[in-house]
Amino acid sequence: MSEIAEKSKLYNLHSWAAQGALDPTVVTRAEGIYFWDEDGKRYYDMSSQLVNSNLGHGNRALIEAIKNQAESLPFIGPGYALDVRSSAAEKIVRFAGPAFEGGKVFFTNAGADANENAIKFCKEYTGRWKILSMYNSYHGSSFGASSLTGEARRFSAEPGVPGFFHFDGPYAYRAPEQVHFETEADVTSYYLGRLHEAIIREGQDLIAGIFMETVVGSNGVLAPPTGYLAGAQELCNKYGIMLVLDEVMAGFFRTGTRFAFHQFDVKPDIVTFAKGSTCGYVPLGGVLLKKEIADFFDENKMWNGLTYSAHPMGLAAMIAALNEYERLGIEANVKKLGGVLAEVLNDMTARHVSIGQARYIGLFSQVELVKSRHTKEKFDAPTIAKVVRLLSGKGFATYSNESGIMVAPPLIITEQELREALAIFDEVLDEVDKLTN
Repeated sequence: MSEIAEKSKLYNLHSWAAQGALDPTVVTRAEGIYFWDEDGKRYYDMSSQLVNSNLGHGNRALIEAIKNQAESLPFIGPGYALDVRSSAAEKIVRFAGPAFEGGKVFFTNAGADANENAIKFCKEYTGRWKILSMYNSYHGSSFGASSLTGEARRFSAEPGVPGFFHFDGPYAYRAPEQVHFETEADVTSYYLGRLHEAIIREGQDLIAGIFMETVVGSNGVLAPPTGYLAGAQELCNKYGIMLVLDEVMAGFFRTGTRFAFHQFDVKPDIVTFAKGSTCGYVPLGGVLLKKEIADFFDENKMWNGLTYSAHPMGLAAMIAALNEYERLGIEANVKKLGGVLAEVLNDMTARHVSIGQARYIGLFSQVELVKSRHTKEKFDAPTIAKVVRLLSGKGFATYSNESGIMVAPPLIITEQELREALAIFDEVLDEVDKLTN
């Protein structure tokens, strides 16, 4: 282990890991869709780090925007008006489209505190105290966001914040054995029924907000079935509940449109965002409020605040990123290469018995590996860790969650680069197939 790696283990706590078993890769540089380790080995960044490096590494426009803002005014408190704050706020509200016409944004530091503040907005606006979210979800690791999260990463924060409850969101591949779907409409009907049941059981007059990842991210890349989000909005409207869509991972063209909700017949009350807003160059997140909610705070005090809310350098990076999405034709590239990704993953699914299901939307996908297609039994954690190591050993860098392997490359990737990287995945799956029943 190199001196850099040893010092990293000695002084850093690395996320989501038992520290003693770590052998961190030392990265020395990154460019485009690639990064290199200290031995000069090149890796395809096939998860865009944590699905946030949408514009890849070394984008000069973002770097120059950060440098220029640092030289102009690197920081001033959030209570002051500033050119970059005014421009960035206008730009992101317009970026969100007609659903947020007349609305406003509250800028945060990242995705977790965007969701934390969205929780408060729901409670402040409705006067209610309960929050519902999906079991199959991840919304961040801060205390409130952990309570909002439905999957196992919430356990270390439990007992959590009072008032958080979970329901089963759409995941047709792992529906109960007794449930059978003939059509997509059946999937929608079943899971809307589960949501409605949760609302009634928890008291429809007590629920302030329902949180959903527009497209579930690390927990499967699960796009909602047709009509599900519209149906959820109908239920929210019926009972006076705020519909909050978490676009932290799915936003900024990851799924092919500005925000993922633009592909579905829904107008959320609140949207949270982060990752692709600055592509990781500096931290930034935010909460978009529709007009009615924003107007509420004209006469009612808003009890939300952060020292680094609307940080000038983050906002400068966001403006540059939004301009780069347009200049580089990212929407068109995702549409084109999303088709290539779907084609290759479908072909791999047909040939590899270890793939239970490959799910994709835009350049956002996850391949769920199984020991048996018949039983849908998942591989254990050590086996999946081995698969990730095999991929990394061949230069395909990504991460896993349970039995799912994330495939979400930077949105600047070319068709040749995408096919080259997926060929590595294909090769590794030959070995995984040998582990199936």
